Amino acid sequence: MFRAWRAPPLARAGLRARAGVAWGWVRSAASEANSQQPAWESRQDSQYRDTVLLPRSRFPAQLPGRLQPETELEMQQKCGFSELYSWQRQRKTKQEFCLHDGPPYANGDPHVGHALNKILKDITNRFYMMRGYKVHYVPGWDCHGLPIELKALSEVKEAENLSPMEIRQRAREFAERAIEKQKSAFIRWGVMADWANSYRTFDPKYEANQLRVFYKMYDKGFIYQDYKPVFWSPSAKTALAEAELEYNEQHVSRSVYMKFPLLKSPPKLTSVIDGSSPASLLVWTTQPWTVPANQAVCYMPDSTYSVVKCTTTGERFILAADRVESTAAALDTQFEVISTCKGVDLVDGSCAHPTIPGRVSPLLPANHVTMAKGTGLVHTAPAHGMEDYSVASHHQLPTDCLVDEGGFFTEAAGPELKNKNVLEEGNEAVIQMLQAAGSLLKEEKYVHSYPYDWRTKKPMIIRASKQWFVNTAGVKATAQEVLKKVKVVPTSAVNRMLEMLDRRTFWCISRQRCWGVPIPVFYQKNTGECLINSETITDVIKIVEQQGSDAWWTLPIEQLLSKEAVAKAGGRDVLDYVKGQDVLDIWFDSGTSWAHVLEGAEQRADTYLEGKDQLGGWFQSSLLTSVAARKKAPYKTLVVHGFTLGEKGEKMSKSIGNVVDPDVVISGGEDHTKDPPYGADVLRWWVAESNVFTEVLIGPVVLNAARDDINKLRNTLRFMLGNMAGFNPETDSIPASEMYIVDQYMLHLLQDYGSKVTEAYKEYDYSKVVRLLQAFCSRNLSNFYFSLIKDRLYCEEEKDPKRRSCQTVLAEALDIVVRSFAPILPHLAEEVFQHLPYKKGSEGVFRTGWINASSAWKKPGIEEAIEGACAMRDSFLGSISGKNALEYEVIIVIEPGLLFELMEALQAEETSSVSQLNEIMMASQTTLLSELPKETPTDANITKGTFLINLEGGDIREESSYKVIALPVAKAKCPRCRRYTSDSSSTPCPRCLKVIAGKGNR
Repeated sequence: MFRAWRAPPLARAGLRARAGVAWGWVRSAASEANSQQPAWESRQDSQYRDTVLLPRSRFPAQLPGRLQPETELEMQQKCGFSELYSWQRQRKTKQEFCLHDGPPYANGDPHVGHALNKILKDITNRFYMMRGYKVHYVPGWDCHGLPIELKALSEVKEAENLSPMEIRQRAREFAERAIEKQKSAFIRWGVMADWANSYRTFDPKYEANQLRVFYKMYDKGFIYQDYKPVFWSPSAKTALAEAELEYNEQHVSRSVYMKFPLLKSPPKLTSVIDGSSPASLLVWTTQPWTVPANQAVCYMPDSTYSVVKCTTTGERFILAADRVESTAAALDTQFEVISTCKGVDLVDGSCAHPTIPGRVSPLLPANHVTMAKGTGLVHTAPAHGMEDYSVASHHQLPTDCLVDEGGFFTEAAGPELKNKNVLEEGNEAVIQMLQAAGSLLKEEKYVHSYPYDWRTKKPMIIRASKQWFVNTAGVKATAQEVLKKVKVVPTSAVNRMLEMLDRRTFWCISRQRCWGVPIPVFYQKNTGECLINSETITDVIKIVEQQGSDAWWTLPIEQLLSKEAVAKAGGRDVLDYVKGQDVLDIWFDSGTSWAHVLEGAEQRADTYLEGKDQLGGWFQSSLLTSVAARKKAPYKTLVVHGFTLGEKGEKMSKSIGNVVDPDVVISGGEDHTKDPPYGADVLRWWVAESNVFTEVLIGPVVLNAARDDINKLRNTLRFMLGNMAGFNPETDSIPASEMYIVDQYMLHLLQDYGSKVTEAYKEYDYSKVVRLLQAFCSRNLSNFYFSLIKDRLYCEEEKDPKRRSCQTVLAEALDIVVRSFAPILPHLAEEVFQHLPYKKGSEGVFRTGWINASSAWKKPGIEEAIEGACAMRDSFLGSISGKNALEYEVIIVIEPGLLFELMEALQAEETSSVSQLNEIMMASQTTLLSELPKETPTDANITKGTFLINLEGGDIREESSYKVIALPVAKAKCPRCRRYTSDSSSTPCPRCLKVIAGKGNR
């Protein structure tokens, strides 16, 4: 029986080395530990080969070619991946973890952005499930909206002739096909979810719940109808919210400098402008097409303005003093400043409209006027600008819109402009009108950032129309306060979302399409007044819940609107009303998902996890609807990840040829030499190892590296599995107190590893999990522990307690390591469990819980013994310049004290070839002395060093010096264990003879 370690008193009190010991190896054992064929197997001529316990396992070190995806599918089938979600929902536990799935858009094939998002969610869910939580994860899809409608209609000839119901039917069918494609991909990636009860925003019950939230918000005054300018997509013929815009930084506008002739001089400028010579206001705009809608010219009251004389024409102009030089340069002329004044001095002035004879445009103060560009005087068209509209409202100016839904001038714009596209020939026509009226001073191309419809990729305009809005000004203060109490990962994201909320003045939620949830409002035919109350909404919701929102289009108004509701509103006849034709913004669709998906009275998720674009999208619409309806956030934690890019940091593009298809990653392309099959776990490893809180890079180099990392991990797992043959943890394990010290030390490290990994998972820091896993497997297991224990594993008698001791640790290490990466690599984790020699008929990894590392394993004082020995071992290996350590014997000389006591715990005898200290030194024999021997051979290598021991948190510190003497070993190499411990090269060493004899006696 080997000697159990008992730490000396001071060591038990909590020794901790501070020597900064590095486990640097001159001779790494990783090559043999990770090789598919251990060195022993190449020694076919050894007569003692059959007496050596070599690793045995059918677990493959690699799964080349099609074997990887095929094995994953086999694991999914054999280990019940499809039943796992329903199984864990049936567990009796009060602990529940809810991750609410932000619905991906049902308009295309699955892509790597989906993979990044869904795999992150699955890692999270599997971690919480393994920790004993009942996970609530209902996957969903966003099914309404213009992109789906456009794609569905692109498959149809003469789509403009389709009825609303025909459009809706085709859009629904398109969305359903996309959902099935995406769902099958998500399942193939190993995503665990309630696939049988996924939600779709066109489901009748979902739509009904959405309308309930709509009415709650309307009833509280947070939803209202108004006529005002909104972002309008002429290409889609609908209003859009700011979140649906993207900005083209290279948009080219036809900007113009124009003059507005002064009609009435501001009283304070009468002395300067006497009327003897004409004067004009000098105005610049990038949107000439808006000039026909001009109602005023605005100035900044606090700025300084100049009256100038053009040296070329003699004309007088008024413009901002700060813009005189730049404007003169733009017009290729010179201005002579006649007088200056404050903006407030322009009050009560007016000018003539530059293209419409007889129309007067007053001069009005406004704080939105800037001096960064232009002339400091702003052409104001209330129907085509938010600030312009605000000025018009304050001064009771007309706000008529001269542009229709398709972006064409209406008849009200006049015969010269009627039916002309405002962004094309209409713009040209206005410029020609300015030219003809003598108002155009200059036209030039202007490159600037301009809003585009993110779906049609066409330019937007601002256009006044009657729309439905969420009054974000009334709810955002509460939303911001609520958001500050939400945990946001990374923390920097919360400030971005708070800023976005702060800038959001209103949210236009009405869309002029038919593929969506109708805004449940009726309009009086003659007056246009809207009708919506508790009675009307109750009736509509009941019908929608039973028949879906198609009923709004298919049923006559008499079945949607009751006589009682009309009478209560003061109306006479149901037929005096018409159904509204607007549908709700899809951000309102998805933003109310909490009302349908989240369970319980709280209806609050533990986590929402989406890309950073959702800070202004789903995260925000969910927050605003939830706060408006019930004054609380629908989530406790927000996790925000970045976007996927090519491996050089560039956007993915078919033209560049760097698009990564997840299906090709998993199953391979047509040419496997170009696109090999990696399997889903490589995709999952890529997600986990990436810093997902920034942009995430993917490409062939990244994927090959991920595959290599997994193969290294497989080799480590294979070594442990191979050395488990004939071992049953339930009957063969050795109590920790009776183990080798280095084995106890490994349990100590395992406990620490398990704790750190658990914390990293809790913080959604999966790249840290991967780093911890790689470091532990490479440094602590392969390079350190496996190297030390091979002799015990291979050469001791099968049931020897010394061998069982390290097998016990290997079993614990294998279990903890596999569980630690199981949420990331579920297929590999289950594959390992299938190859466990001692777990027949096991329930698998996910049904048997999280890491179970005993707190009793944590023994800080044990570190000094092992790390002190490692420091001396490194000195020894460094002194022999990479030669075979087994060809040497080592003499360690330590002055009396704590370090000597620790080494004595590892080797009770003065000299030993089988001690724990000798195992760590990796020599054939080790001698431990407290003083130098009287005679030291002249060819001995002597190295010196010191090791610092810190006691009781630094109360006691002791630095001990040591000497390590390396001597060529005098004995012969044992033909069985290959150590130089035998009296003859033809005869096994005493230890091996004893083992062989024991085998023969059984």
